[in-house]
Amino acid sequence: MPDKSLESDSDRRAENHSEGRAETLLEAKSLSVSRGELQLFADRSFTITKGELVQLHGDNGSGKTTLLRALCTLMPLDEGELYWRGEQLPAARDSYFSEMAFAGHADGLKTGLTPVENLKWCLIDTPPDEDACYQTLAQTGLAGKEDLPCRVLSAGQRRRVVLARLLISKAVLWILDEPLTALDVSGRELVASLIEAHIEQGGSVIYSTHQPLPLSSRSADQTLMLPG
Repeated sequence: MPDKSLESDSDRRAENHSEGRAETLLEAKSLSVSRGELQLFADRSFTITKGELVQLHGDNGSGKTTLLRALCTLMPLDEGELYWRGEQLPAARDSYFSEMAFAGHADGLKTGLTPVENLKWCLIDTPPDEDACYQTLAQTGLAGKEDLPCRVLSAGQRRRVVLARLLISKAVLWILDEPLTALDVSGRELVASLIEAHIEQGGSVIYSTHQPLPLSSRSADQTLMLPG
């Protein structure tokens, strides 16, 4: 059954009008995606502005992962357009990919490589300084495990490598699909603190999660609803 409406919080929009409109980073216009004969969503439009935290909410099968992957251009659109800083994709592809980072259900790590090597591999065009890799991995709780092959790390530890990858990418926009997967309480608190710090520094985040994100100082500025 096609879903029907994409709703967003009016409070965020009112705040933008009262304080001056923030810079628009990503704009989605009339997005539609189907899986076989099933239409997951249609005619979806929204914007993500600088310094904004956006939660994507919906039941299993409502199309959350599909929408996030479509925003990353990993899923083809049936209809619609994406704009990055006002320039349409794919023309803005290079700029978008240099300023966007995606963390999905799969960790995307090469298990035969160490966490340090994975950070260098994922940014092969502009490899980070090795000291920065160690510092970032320590920040995500992996001090002492930086030189172990990822295949010997637990699922939660591999997720922490993914968090380090987000940090070291210097991306402005984080697109996160179930970022709390496989993490313990301290790991979930780490995700929340990293998101809050990223927003405070002017970054933006759009995320989906079935678990409460333990934010300490804020809530989502915008909630996008995908009915099942």
